Amino acid sequence: MTLVRTPTLDIDCTITGSEDGLPAILLPGFPYGARDYDAVAPILAAEGWRVVVPSLRGHGATRFLRDDTPRSGQQAALGQDLIDLMDALAIPRAVVGGYDWGGRAACIVAALHPERVAGLVTGTGYNIRDIAGSARPGLPAQELRHWYQWYFHTERGAAAMRDTPADVNLLLWQMWSPDWNFSDAEFLETAADWTNPDYAAVVIQSYRHRHRAAAGDPAYDAMEAALAAQPLITVPTVVLHGESDGVSPPEQSEDCQRHFTGPFAREVIPAVGHCIPREAPEVFAAAVRVFGSGA
Repeated sequence: MTLVRTPTLDIDCTITGSEDGLPAILLPGFPYGARDYDAVAPILAAEGWRVVVPSLRGHGATRFLRDDTPRSGQQAALGQDLIDLMDALAIPRAVVGGYDWGGRAACIVAALHPERVAGLVTGTGYNIRDIAGSARPGLPAQELRHWYQWYFHTERGAAAMRDTPADVNLLLWQMWSPDWNFSDAEFLETAADWTNPDYAAVVIQSYRHRHRAAAGDPAYDAMEAALAAQPLITVPTVVLHGESDGVSPPEQSEDCQRHFTGPFAREVIPAVGHCIPREAPEVFAAAVRVFGSGA
């Protein structure tokens, strides 16, 4: 474990591979953790990459530096955390990859700071939230898949995430990745990340903010304004989508290329759900490898 200090956080990172290798920053999603890349990182490290896997704010040993910093999980905070991490590690340019929350951070940096991104690997497509349009209802089937988000808008859901996060998250793992036969040990290793004292607050704020039910941290107002324009992503991109994803079915990314103007590829992975790096580590590593000469 390496703690990397940024202006806001001490970020818990696992850094492997060659110190002077091409940098790849791999970001986990919700409701998972940095163990997502336990099988991906060694593949890339053995090929000479410098692989950085951080724990997101509110996860693992990552800690806020100040008690008065809002425990925000809004998308701009995740994006700024990635930029701050790159600056703290003196990484001018990297391949960035992730899915869910991590894919959101990666997409934000690729969109707003393309000079810092040599290549983007993003699970389920364009992950920048259209918060202004969040009041528009989706299809009923998708509203049902998002039951946990509506649950988190209630004090009952907030209490569940505070008191019994593993119970909620176990159900999400099972629903979102029906073909993934994860072990009890795998689940418990990641569940340790959810004992972070800020976990529940960050999660609840994230899901409330994206639906305009909670205020954001004013420190990120300018970035949120830029993201409201749904900026195009110009860097080379590989989109990965699990065929059996139980929360974001693959048809949702079928037209996502309209958000990308650079070289683009999309791959739907059979018998894989939402947690792509755990369920298909070789596929994820191969997607990063595409950009091996560009960082």
